[in-house]
Order: sequence, then C-alpha cells, then structure tokens
Amino acid sequence: MAQVTVPAGGSGNDYLNTVTTAVPFLRIAPDARGGSMGDVGIATSPDAASIFWNNAKNAFLEDNSGLAITYTPWLSNLVNDIFLAYVNGFWKIDDLSTISGSLRYFSLGNITFTDQNGQVLQDFRPNEFAIDAGYARKLSDNFSVGLTLKYIFSNLASGQFVNGIPIKPANGVAADISLFYTTEFEMGDKDAFLNAGMNIANIGNKVTYTSSAERDYIPSNLGVGVSLGVHFDDYNKLALAVDFNKLLVPTPDTTDINPANGIFDYKELGPISGAFSSFNDAPNGFSEELNEITIGTGLEYWYNNQFAVRGGYFFEDPTKGGRQFFTLGLGLRYNVFGLDFSYLIPSSNQQNPLDNTLRFTLSFDFEALADQQKDDQ
Repeated sequence: MAQVTVPAGGSGNDYLNTVTTAVPFLRIAPDARGGSMGDVGIATSPDAASIFWNNAKNAFLEDNSGLAITYTPWLSNLVNDIFLAYVNGFWKIDDLSTISGSLRYFSLGNITFTDQNGQVLQDFRPNEFAIDAGYARKLSDNFSVGLTLKYIFSNLASGQFVNGIPIKPANGVAADISLFYTTEFEMGDKDAFLNAGMNIANIGNKVTYTSSAERDYIPSNLGVGVSLGVHFDDYNKLALAVDFNKLLVPTPDTTDINPANGIFDYKELGPISGAFSSFNDAPNGFSEELNEITIGTGLEYWYNNQFAVRGGYFFEDPTKGGRQFFTLGLGLRYNVFGLDFSYLIPSSNQQNPLDNTLRFTLSFDFEALADQQKDDQ
C-alpha cells in the first residue's frame, strides 16, 4: 500500500500516513462468516474459524470436532489469479480443553520479471503461507484463554536482485494470546447472551527479504470485541457484534533518521518496544492514534440453527488506508455439512480493488457424521 507522509500538523486530504507491514495477508479475514459481518469475529459465538479471530473461543465449542475450507478470490476487479485459501479445524480433548490448527495460503498470481530493456528474466508465482496451532482452555464456566503459535513464510521475488542484493524468502514465527468471556441472562422474557473477547495477534520477529539490516514489522494487532445476542423463541435468534482493532506497529515518521545507517528511527525498534510505542508515537498526536483504530460491526440472524442471514460494515480512517465497505452473507447447515457465503459491497463512488470480493466456506461436522453413521447401522 502506498504511503505518503507530510509534516506533523497536516490535516484533511493532505495528511496520509498509513501504517504498513510485511505479510499483510495475516490480517485478511479468512472465513466467509467473519467476512460477511464486517470483518468481525473476536466475540461472536465460536466456530471452526475461531483460531484466527480469538482462539480462546474454541474452549466453548459445543461440537467435539470440525473442519472448514474457505476459498477467496482476491482483488478480482483487477486480476483473476490471486486467491486466499484457508483450511482450519478443531478437536476437543475434554470438556475444558480444545486444540485447533489452520493453514492459510495466499497466491499472488503470475508475474513476469524483465530487465530495463524489457527482456524476460523470470516467470514467477509469488506466494505466502502461515501454519497455526492453537490450544484453548476454560478457566471457569464463563472464561477461557487461548494460545496460538504460527510459522510464516513469504516468497515474493526469489532469484531477483535489488541494488545488487539478492532477494530471498522471508520467514517468521509469531504467537497469539487471547481471552474470552461469555454469560447468559434474561432480557425481559427472552434468553440472551453477552460475549467479550480480546486477541493480541501476531506477536513475532521482524522479517526481511534480503540480507539488509533493515527489517519490517509483521502485523501485530490488538483486537477487542463484544457481542450481544437474543433468543426470541426456539427458532429465531439475533446477535450484534462490534470489533475494534489497532496494529501494534510504530506509526511511520520520516522526519527522524539514523545518519549512521540511513534507517528511520521508528524502524529500529524491536517488535515488543515497537508495540508499546505504537500507542503514543503518531506525529499528529492522540487524534492520529485514534484514527489508527478500525471498527467493524456485524449482525447475524439464525432460523432454527439451519439458515443464517448476515450483514456488516467496516470502517478505516481515510488517512490510514481508507477501507470502508458493507458486507452481506448467508449461512446454511444441513446434517454434516455447512456452507457460508459472503459478499463485499463498495460504500463509495470511488472504485475500490476490494469491491465485489466473494468468500466461500464449506464446513464439516464430524460429530454429526458419527451420529448419522450410528443411526444408519
């Protein structure tokens, strides 16, 4: 994403200071349910994709095991060969503990590298992936914690050179720490529930694609969310969810540079010190820090736990990237199988490369499959 930085004190459209990171695919909503609710999932009811949004939710899963597969054509308004594939699953060890895992694979299509004379140097298919393994445990009837470890691989231009320096794949390791709280209560004469969650995601090493001393931050992120749901009767229920997210990455400030190595000061901080500094380092002060918080909100309606209708809205400040869009989606559950679909609707007259993004998730309930097999016998 392009970055333009102007001196502190700029305002309106003359101040664009986007926080950028390496491997941004780690923050793409990978499943159709979350993608149809405005990229919300920190405090929604647990499902197979909880390892991405908030792994602590997995401790409250009702099923003993499950698997889901998601396919997302990416930037389809611009190209037709970029996609995100996502496979995730879980298995309950006992009533208190759940283990989970996922694989995210991001293909950036085909690229032909040429020299300054237009001669073809190499045909290449850049790709990135992340492998996650998670553990969640209940600490009480209402509260759980989760830990996720992940390996990250990014291969964008291996075999090419920048100023005579060879480009190589970037590797990294990271962790997520998450919390989840849920409670049930009466709202008038209706059964209701309230969920709250927090996920500190992608706490890990900085990465580089060369042997340069300058390394890039990965998208460490603090997310908090709440969800309120009401059961109107045995067949109808509705839930509203809101998520707030902030990258734990220093805000770019191109006014301070280390003369010894030519690296900007904000890039020399370590991952942990950079995360703490991200709360008070914006050149324009507290107002700019607030602009770095994205907001997602979503609604989900279920009929008889078999048919769902979803909608949502996502907002990012124009000075921090300007992603703003509505989302819609549907969900179906039938015996062993589940199917979820999401669609991203543009929210402005300006063309957005994310417009018309589709996600498709196919899920499998192994417990229902086992029960069905018993019935057949």
